[in-house]
Amino acid sequence: MAQDESEGPGRVARRLMRAADRASLATLLSERAAAEPAWPYASLVLVALDTDASPLLLISDLAEHTKNLKRDSHASLLFDATTGLAEPLTGARVTVLGDVVRVGGEDRARLLARFLARHPSATGYAGFADFALWRLTPERAHLVAGFGRIHWIDVARLLPSPEAAQALAGSEPGILEHMNHDHAATIDLYAERLLGLSGQGWRITGVDPDGADLRRDAAAARLEFAAPASDADAVRREFVRLAKAARDSAAHA
Repeated sequence: MAQDESEGPGRVARRLMRAADRASLATLLSERAAAEPAWPYASLVLVALDTDASPLLLISDLAEHTKNLKRDSHASLLFDATTGLAEPLTGARVTVLGDVVRVGGEDRARLLARFLARHPSATGYAGFADFALWRLTPERAHLVAGFGRIHWIDVARLLPSPEAAQALAGSEPGILEHMNHDHAATIDLYAERLLGLSGQGWRITGVDPDGADLRRDAAAARLEFAAPASDADAVRREFVRLAKAARDSAAHA
């Protein structure tokens, strides 16, 4: 993950989280006798993020990690951006701590749609009786962004503006419809000129204050905004700016 040294630890951590489509989930394996300590239990999970950067998990009641969460909701997620580095310990990773609870109520449909947009293959089992959507509410995070760049981050610095996240949660469907229907060629240009990706047919599957999620078939990508967007108008202005940058890049190729 490319890092801007001028960015604060909270934004660096959030960018890393939003770029990831999987994480290592650590729960407490507490099935032993009450007098014995619980063992840490780590597992691989697919993850998506809400507009407010809260991680979402679609997991089965049959899985050990789900059984653990039903006994103790305290957990952490490790997001790892070190893949492919010759020296992995110079890469960035962030551990997010919080409570993981099952999602219900009126927000469930929106959050499930967001997860499935990030992971279309999960549509095949999302309706199974034993699968449910869970959400981690961050309490704090620990960022290691390379040697000497280590920070504990409180939740106020980790998450985006609540007002911005809420505004985009409401306007996201309209933004996606407009961009994917009216600006498909521009999205392909974003992918090619700004992200170095080939092929046509890229779509925007999600927007949030920090950027946009893109997908083409099985390939996923992340398009970052220059600065956090506070509402739909700010997102529109950023898409216009990115389109100009992409066209300028193409003109000078």
